[in-house]
Amino acid sequence: MKRALLDDELRNKILFILGILVVYRVLANVPLPGVDVLALRAQMAGSDIASLLNLFSGGGFSNVSIVLLGVAPYITASIIMQLMQTIVPSLERINKEEGEAGRRKFTMWTRILAVPLAALQAYGMLSLLKSQQVVETFTPFTWIVVILTATAGSILLMWLGELITEKGLGNGVSILIFAGIVSALPTHVSNLYQTYDSTQFFSYLVFLALALATTALVILVNEGQRLVPVSYARKIRGVTGDSAAASHLPLKINQAGVIPIIFALSLLVIPQLVAGLMSQSASPELQVIAQNIILWANKVWVTGLATFILVALFTYFYTSVVFDPFKIAENLQKQGGFVPGIRPGTATAEYLGQLINRITLFGALFLATIAILPNIIQGLTGLTALAIGGTSLLIVVSVVLEFMKHIEGQVSLRSYHGL
Repeated sequence: MKRALLDDELRNKILFILGILVVYRVLANVPLPGVDVLALRAQMAGSDIASLLNLFSGGGFSNVSIVLLGVAPYITASIIMQLMQTIVPSLERINKEEGEAGRRKFTMWTRILAVPLAALQAYGMLSLLKSQQVVETFTPFTWIVVILTATAGSILLMWLGELITEKGLGNGVSILIFAGIVSALPTHVSNLYQTYDSTQFFSYLVFLALALATTALVILVNEGQRLVPVSYARKIRGVTGDSAAASHLPLKINQAGVIPIIFALSLLVIPQLVAGLMSQSASPELQVIAQNIILWANKVWVTGLATFILVALFTYFYTSVVFDPFKIAENLQKQGGFVPGIRPGTATAEYLGQLINRITLFGALFLATIAILPNIIQGLTGLTALAIGGTSLLIVVSVVLEFMKHIEGQVSLRSYHGL
């Protein structure tokens, strides 16, 4: 890190990212008009869905700020576009086969889709808050102003995230979520200090041990990989015959990173937003359905089970998106590479597919368990004030590791150019 700070270009990139994060934190504290913030925070206490919304907005939801939507609309748009690739082959061809121009076109469509989604989510979220009596009755003009402001705030965050990504030091959206998580640490520490009970000292020790063990496990799994031996046929000068150059193909245990958790949590927010829309209906039947949705969504075991299943499914889905065994087998064959004992081509693709499926099973179970970790910790310690946010922890660890890898890579590249 010291070498990075001594490099003018890298230092400017780091300072630029820090400046963007400062702007983000300022925006998260600019409130929308007509909202009782204190009443909202009282409603949020013990609500898992509210915690998820607050996670994506970096505290903007608890403050009902102009960025209360956070990056959730952009994430939802990304989910829809990724799913559409499996339905519309032309989209997959544009994204994967047309190079950089195709990826830019695909990203542009994702941005465009995020705009109406942000407006819809803003209306649903404000309707939900109105049903909880934390938002005053809006006039039609006020509704338009508030929805446009919240939509613009979300699109502004999307733009800021892309500015961070362009600096080449990590994913901008993940860094913004990371900043929101870290900004909440002083509040959590203060709450823990205020609720400290000396008679439950052993529970605090158990919590600390579990927190350290979880952090170590997250790092271990995040960095863990299976090395598949690969040989490349080559001709050695001065020696009769061919020789094989040995190498390895690394398969990460967690190919999907934190994306499955982010996708799953984004989907879990949708029922609450739909319920908020239905609660504004004049139909008594729809209002009853909306109340039941909100009631079930606030049950800890329902949210936990849904999170576990969705994270596991999205892990397999996203791994299949980022890891194509047939493409890898084709590239190996073109380069004269082969897996010892496996025929090149289709047989290699099938072997890699079976291998990644077995590895992904462990990764999916790990991510799903991490996502519901707060419920497990609270059940073991019996203290609601103590909770290891598994999702938050995974995002923080992953973002820090990725950021440091990018820093080291750019420092090494500059050292190489210097030589």
